[in-house]
Amino acid sequence: MIFKAVKLGAMVTGGALLAGGLIFGGELSSYVRSSARSVRVAVRDNIPVEFEIRRARDLLDELGPEMHNNIRAIAEQEVDVASLKHEIGENKISLTEERQRVEKLRDAVSGGQTQFTFGDMTFSRPQIVQELSRRFTHYKEAETALAARETLLLNRQKGLAAAEEALENAKAQKATLEAQIEALDAQYKVVQASSAGSDALPAFDQSKLSEAKKAVADIRRHLDVAEHVLAHEAQFTQDVPVVDTMSEQDLLKQVNAHLDGKSSSPAVAQGASAQPTE
Repeated sequence: MIFKAVKLGAMVTGGALLAGGLIFGGELSSYVRSSARSVRVAVRDNIPVEFEIRRARDLLDELGPEMHNNIRAIAEQEVDVASLKHEIGENKISLTEERQRVEKLRDAVSGGQTQFTFGDMTFSRPQIVQELSRRFTHYKEAETALAARETLLLNRQKGLAAAEEALENAKAQKATLEAQIEALDAQYKVVQASSAGSDALPAFDQSKLSEAKKAVADIRRHLDVAEHVLAHEAQFTQDVPVVDTMSEQDLLKQVNAHLDGKSSSPAVAQGASAQPTE
């Protein structure tokens, strides 16, 4: 099953490459590189700033263990250098003492004596010559060893100084980068605060304002119409009916004329009919 899947993937990939080769020809590789570069740029541009700041801090945090290891290595080197210095000092003292013995044996052999007394012991000339040869060889070997130790000490001191300088530079660069990251973080927070502040301000809904204005206008028009209606109704509405006052004689004349079919004025007759009777 897995073999079939791998085979199918290989066939699809091969088909894609073949199709790309037929379409683009020899320029297929450049198109592939450009596409990959575009994808990388697009992905990089879409990474949030906050994530990049966190990533930078994580990278600096990862330097912590490495710097600690370097500090420990420097401390161990300092201990080794101090121990080597102490050892060289003791070797110099021993070498000085050995030199004095070699010089003493040399002076004894140079005198031409056949027997030599050192302390409570007496030695023959061949014994002293053999002892001089042995100690002289040991002295030269000690000188060589001391020179090698001094060279080793010098190299270790140079390496220690270089390591300390590198550590101090790393600390300074780390502190500088931390300050820059904090500055970028502060700038990012300012931008966030500015953006959030502008977004947090209440936005007025213009459509609601328009609806409110229209409602106010409708209410004002309704009140205006109501006022005009009341004004017109007031012109025709009277609480007390008003009629023209007429004398009894005129009233009787109109009544007689109307009853006799000789009414001269309908308006007058109408006014007379509105006259209340006693």
